[in-house]
Amino acid sequence: MNLSIETKKQLAEKYGKAITNTGAPEVQVAIFTERIKHLTGHLKSNKKDFVTERNLLALVGKRKKLLTYIKTKDIEKYRTLIQQLEIRK
Repeated sequence: MNLSIETKKQLAEKYGKAITNTGAPEVQVAIFTERIKHLTGHLKSNKKDFVTERNLLALVGKRKKLLTYIKTKDIEKYRTLIQQLEIRK
């Protein structure tokens, strides 16, 4: 599932400071988080969709790598991003 262009623009503006800044790690983490939320909802109603489950695990891994990168570069940015996206409980 791909996010709509409007949703990506909104996330880029909120986390990347500009609409066109979709390559920033913070924006990519936000986009991955939205896709993960969508796929999780899909898997709750389609328990035997193993291809989607595999793709979900791949997205979680990519997001984890980006979060590790952000954490090494700027710990405060990492903490605010985690809090805004409500990733950790």
